Amino acid sequence: MSLSGAHKTAFHREVTQEGRVYTIRDGTGFPAPADADGRRAVPFWSKTTRAQRVVALVEAYREFAVVPISMREWLDLWMPSLERDGLLVGVNWAGARATGYDMTPAEMIRWFSETEVAVEQTTRR
Repeated sequence: MSLSGAHKTAFHREVTQEGRVYTIRDGTGFPAPADADGRRAVPFWSKTTRAQRVVALVEAYREFAVVPISMREWLDLWMPSLERDGLLVGVNWAGARATGYDMTPAEMIRWFSETEVAVEQTTRR
């Protein structure tokens, strides 16, 4: 498994356990940098410490504050908004270049919906 894949797996596990995600913002808003193909993604992390590490490492993010978002708000409000705006979801970006795995908002909603269905089925047994 690649490092990005490991970050993706950790993201799902930790967000499900903690019930929240984290992003960063400064006075102008939330970052949505473009990749080499011109696709833009808003980064999210599964733990506040992961987000803080990127803020400390990436010069462009040094003035950003970490912002917690409940999982429900993130899935119900953020994902449809990102989808409308044509943005991707950055998952646990890491390192001095803040890179990692990106997914579409629709993929993210489906991914977490499948987990919720599986948990509900298990608790009914």
